[in-house]
Amino acid sequence: MTTRIQFNDVTLRDGNQSIAATRMTRQQALQVLKLIVDAGYPTLELWGGAILDSCVRFLDEDPWERLETFSGVVGDNRKIMALLRGQNLFAYQPYPDDLVISFIKQAAQSGVGIFRMFDALNDERNLSIPMLACKANGIQVEAALSYTVSPVHTTEYFIQYAQKLREMGADRIAIKDMAGILTPSAAVDLIRGLKARLDVPLTLHSHTTTGMGFLDAVIGLLNGVDAIDTAITPFAGGSSHPPVEVLQVFAEELGLDTGLDKDLILEAQKRLFVVFDELKAVIPYAGKYYQPVRFEDVDRNTVNQILALVRDPDEANLAKAQDLCNGLLTQLHYPASNNRINKAQIPGGMLTNLQNQLRQMGREDLLDKLYDEIPAVRRESGYAPLVTPTSQIIGAQATYNLMTGERYSFVSNEFRMLLRGEFGRTPVPPDETLVNQVLGMDEPRVKYRPASYLPPVLEEPINLPFIHSHKDVLLHLLLGKSADDFMIQRNAATQK
Repeated sequence: MTTRIQFNDVTLRDGNQSIAATRMTRQQALQVLKLIVDAGYPTLELWGGAILDSCVRFLDEDPWERLETFSGVVGDNRKIMALLRGQNLFAYQPYPDDLVISFIKQAAQSGVGIFRMFDALNDERNLSIPMLACKANGIQVEAALSYTVSPVHTTEYFIQYAQKLREMGADRIAIKDMAGILTPSAAVDLIRGLKARLDVPLTLHSHTTTGMGFLDAVIGLLNGVDAIDTAITPFAGGSSHPPVEVLQVFAEELGLDTGLDKDLILEAQKRLFVVFDELKAVIPYAGKYYQPVRFEDVDRNTVNQILALVRDPDEANLAKAQDLCNGLLTQLHYPASNNRINKAQIPGGMLTNLQNQLRQMGREDLLDKLYDEIPAVRRESGYAPLVTPTSQIIGAQATYNLMTGERYSFVSNEFRMLLRGEFGRTPVPPDETLVNQVLGMDEPRVKYRPASYLPPVLEEPINLPFIHSHKDVLLHLLLGKSADDFMIQRNAATQK
């Protein structure tokens, strides 16, 4: 009897963010969205993450209109997933409870049916209000573990954290491996441990930056993962996610039914190559990797060799399986794996943006040094997982350390907030010498849930001529000047 496996599609949100720095416009996404919907994906990640900021800062788009337009195409909001950064919403610092609740209520009204939410520090206190707000507004909660590697981040640590999230009301649990650093042996242990001790579905979200994310997906297929995040070529592979065109063949060889229409996926792929070419100026992989991939291009003999090795997952077999996976993806012209990420733990979206920013500053020479400085800053500041906003905070501080030539001679306000505890509890206390150097001996630290110190904001009147709706108010309070600039330009355009 054929067993089902759910493949989620993340092409138009995380694939877009990881490959093209979130520069795909609404119109470009609409060229392919209906095909992806008709292909049969039960869940499509379409909103959240960096989308809102990118819409107003770079794309001259209203993110609410983007979501509502997509909702009209999908036709069933229960399929639409968005990524929420917990109490940080879709930005970079904790927001007051009233703003968090109102934003989630509006997202439900505009089309979100599932929120995948995470906290960058795995501090469950920062998910309590977002989770309650989702429940109150009929949104399913997929609570995520921000996966990282450090002396304290053991398999048992993540299992216990997942159990906390389940007790708080999570409908699903996701392993969020944003940097693609979940080793195959650790994936076996973590997936098996979570499946044995959870009573809700488990999703695997792993970037393929280091090459391990694809093998982890295969391990997931063989060890009972309920859903796996995938993307469609050319917004798959590299710093994005496992390509569905390849993983589909593994599922078929295992007798697993995805329920997907392969012809429609290939038609979507064809249109996505057009979009990819339109965005090539912001895609570091452009001109170096990617070509059309058909399902018959995937060598099933190699697929079955990999499956045989993963069925007996000792270290030697997993190493052989990894080599075969890397070779298979290389033959299909996906980006080469970046093994240095294993040390630096830079997530996919951050890597693409970091490369673009260094190129714009004419300091591409710093990238190699950052692979060493980022983990040093991370260790000294308490082993935070590198995911928005901690990835930006720690990455920026590492860059300042290198550009000034004297470590911590300049410290960003956000890094000071991290050391004070304003983002939540770090996995271990930050280095006391660093804290005293940056904050001094007497500066107060945050003890309780960070947002409990923040006063409400929605009760304050906002009398700005470019704000015409509650949705505008929410954007103004969340994104500040970038949202205001967008709305001012929008108003000017409508008055012409």
